[in-house]
Amino acid sequence: MTKKMMEALADVVQGTIDAGVKTTFTERQLNELGIKIKKIELAPEQIQKVRTKTRLSQAVFAKVLNVSVSSVRQWEQGSRTPTGATKVLLDLLSKQPKLLHQLM
Repeated sequence: MTKKMMEALADVVQGTIDAGVKTTFTERQLNELGIKIKKIELAPEQIQKVRTKTRLSQAVFAKVLNVSVSSVRQWEQGSRTPTGATKVLLDLLSKQPKLLHQLM
């Protein structure tokens, strides 16, 4: 496949992903097309900011996220970091705090 064709295919695949269309591409296939999966990094201050924007205590925030209060406290102190789906959810909430109300 020519470079131009690969670039065109990558644009189509990226557009499909951006549009939220379910795909079956593997990480390897995406890497071959030059499409990188965004790595989510959240600093302790960002996590605390998400919680304070929602005006919830650590206890209520933890209950809504289905994690322990200790986890929220440790994330905000920087001694632990959220993982998996919780990290993705916190990233979404940092952009759209009102989404949290749909979980309540």
